Order: sequence, then C-alpha cells, then structure tokens
Amino acid sequence: MFSPLKFWQKIVVLVAVVLLCVGCSSVPSTSYNPWEVVTLPTDVNLQDVGFTDDTQHGWLVGNKSALFETKDGGKTWQQKSLDLGDKNFILSSVSFSGQEGWIVGEPSLLLHTNDGGETWSRILLSEKLPGNPNTIVALGQQSAEMTTDVGAIYRTTDGGKNWKAMVQEAVGVLRNVARSEDGKYIAVSAKGNFYSTWEPGQTAWQGHNRNSSRRLQNMGFGKDGRVWMLARGGQVQFTKADNTEEWEEVQNPELSTSWGLLDLAYRTPEEIWVTGGSGNLLCSPDGGKTWQKDRGVESVPSNLYKIVFLSPEKGFIIGQRGILLRYQGQAESA
Repeated sequence: MFSPLKFWQKIVVLVAVVLLCVGCSSVPSTSYNPWEVVTLPTDVNLQDVGFTDDTQHGWLVGNKSALFETKDGGKTWQQKSLDLGDKNFILSSVSFSGQEGWIVGEPSLLLHTNDGGETWSRILLSEKLPGNPNTIVALGQQSAEMTTDVGAIYRTTDGGKNWKAMVQEAVGVLRNVARSEDGKYIAVSAKGNFYSTWEPGQTAWQGHNRNSSRRLQNMGFGKDGRVWMLARGGQVQFTKADNTEEWEEVQNPELSTSWGLLDLAYRTPEEIWVTGGSGNLLCSPDGGKTWQKDRGVESVPSNLYKIVFLSPEKGFIIGQRGILLRYQGQAESA
C-alpha cells in the first residue's frame, strides 16, 4: 500500500545524501589553468621527459620504443626512430646533464649520447644485473646513477663502461622509486604495504612500515625538506621538515572521491601539484595547507600518472595514450 509519509521520507533522505556528497567533494577552483594539452602523433603510454642545457631542446620517451624530440620548449614534438632491432622496449627514464644524456628501458636497455641526442649508442649491460633498468639520473660529465625495478642502485663515472653497486642487495619489486637532489632514495613496494629508504654511505636499504591501513601509492622528496606520501583513498601526508621520521596529520584534499592520487611534484618550495585519475589535478599554493582544483583539465580523457618540473617555469604532466600537458604559466594561459 502506498504511504505518502514514507515516500517523502525517502525523498528527504535522498536529497540529504546528494547534498552531503556535493559538500564533501567541494574544492575551490584555481583562478586560472596554466596547463596546455600538447598534441602528439601517438597513442602509446609516455613515461618520462628530459631536457638538455638548452631549455628549448628536450626528449620524451615511452612504450614501444617511443622517442620524441622538441626544439621549441615542448610546444611541438617530432617522433624519432632508434635502431633497436625488432624488439619493442619500454623506455622508462631519460636524463641529461648538458649535452650528455641517458635513456634506460625494459628489457635491459641503456642508451647514451654526448651530442644532445643527435646520435645514441647502446651500452651493453651485464646479464647478472638484478632486475631491469628503471630510472637514470645524469650527474655530470660521464657520470650517472641508475636504479632497477627491484631496487639495485649503480653509479658510473666513465660514461657507462663500468658501474659500481651502491647497495649490497636489491630490496624487491618496486611500485616506484624517487631520488632527492642530494642523492637519497625512497621506494614503495609493489603491493604498497611498506617503503624503503637509502642514503649515500649506507650499504643496504632501510625498511619502514606504512603508518596507516591504507596502501601506499607513491612517495618522494619535496623542495622544502619534507618527504611526501600518497596513499589509497586520496590521502596526502608530509613529514616534518626537521624530522623526516615524524609524519604530520593525513590530509584528504578532496573527500569522497572515486579517483586516486597518482603523483606529486613541487613547482616551488610552496606550490605543490598533485595528479590523479580521470583527468583530476590539484594544486596547493601554501605547501599543502590548502588545496584548489584545476577544473580546466577535467575533460582530459586520461589518468594523469606523472608530473615533472624541470624548473619553476618548465613542467609537464604525462598521461595515458599519448596525453601530455605542458606548463605555460599564468601569462601564456591568460
């Protein structure tokens, strides 16, 4: 039998739930959108970006041996080919120091250039290398530091001819790994249930339990001396600047979200950007105290899984299927 009272009670409850959800997901919008969508002639998943000492000349790498070059600061990109045989590689990391550059990839690939990428030479790696090359950082003339996807760390000072192991043992399969400007590393385990740290002078990784029931998504180092952590459920957390063993309270920049946070990067010591699934992008202008949402990129049909700032004026966000966003600042975007 129809009951008007029960009907209206259901309507009131439904309206209350809707209003509650809207209130939970309400985040102020940024005053402008500084990101430009760059069109690339590819649908592969991009992985990393790096520039030579010429701020206009850079390289972009990705799956299926994808390699792109820009000579106008990242506004346009041209695809380049590498003579790697019939095998497709996942080119996962690229880094330059001046005109000297490095690319690593899977399975077991290391490329080196001394002329800004005009020519690339392949350096053979030992079959005993633990895991596949995962990241590489150019440190200066003939010097670089490379990690593998199981946490081995190696350094070369002779252009890749010889490599010195920096840790005695690998740490295990990793979800991601990050390096600080002073040579420290932090790595999240593949399942996100613990993380490990290493710093120069140590012979082994130091393991750490996660500090909540939420699995870890990503971790890294900030420009303000803090370590940051992204956890499942849209959580952000920072350590104290004077004690990286002590964590501040967990933040939820946008409550009740159905998408996850994937990466975080500092543009300046105060301005922080966080990328997420489904074209979501958050910004904090005050070191993580308050958050705003860049709704100008919500229509981008991709998870935004990596953000890189090469300088306060030069940054890129990497997404799926050839999606690339270029930081263009307030003046250009106005």
